[in-house]
Amino acid sequence: MMFVIIVLLTLLSHAPALDVCPKCGNMEVPYPLSTSDNCGNPRYRIYCNSGSLEFLSAQGFYYRILSINPSVRKLVISPPLIVKNTCCSSDLSLGGLSLNENSSFNISTHNTVMLFNCSDNILLSPLNCSSTSFCRQYEEVGEGSGCKGTLCCHFLKDTAMTSHRIRVRAGGCTAYTSVVDIKPDGPIDRWNYGIELQWLPPL
Repeated sequence: MMFVIIVLLTLLSHAPALDVCPKCGNMEVPYPLSTSDNCGNPRYRIYCNSGSLEFLSAQGFYYRILSINPSVRKLVISPPLIVKNTCCSSDLSLGGLSLNENSSFNISTHNTVMLFNCSDNILLSPLNCSSTSFCRQYEEVGEGSGCKGTLCCHFLKDTAMTSHRIRVRAGGCTAYTSVVDIKPDGPIDRWNYGIELQWLPPL
């Protein structure tokens, strides 16, 4: 009887390790995140493509995963590129970032989203579209320079907004980026560019 108990305890002690997916490139894949049918929890699917971890949106667009913090159940994905010499995000044709509302992931409230090349209708919204908006600083550097002079705004993705979408479209705003836990007084090149997603704990 004692032998059977020891065997069972040994198996149980090893069970969690069998559920953890192998590294993707140099990034750990903590449970419950899953990169295949053989590890993790399939409700938390992410993808390992050529050594790079990626998150797949509801519209079929892959976003590179920059970091994962399993202790707070959060990961950060890279915002889409703003296509060079244009003011259009690379996911514009898909309407921006969209998560399946039934998925275990949602967009956290730590993201400050900047929208660019917006129509005048945006001025009817409560967004900050003033000359002091953070988007004006972003226009002065690198990728944002293609949007310089367009109508732009920023907002904090709070709980009053949908936690499953950042929308862009022709006739609305055509480009966006996001900063996690923005520090307005810090240098713009030190901002933490990304879109923070959080996941629900497994049932």
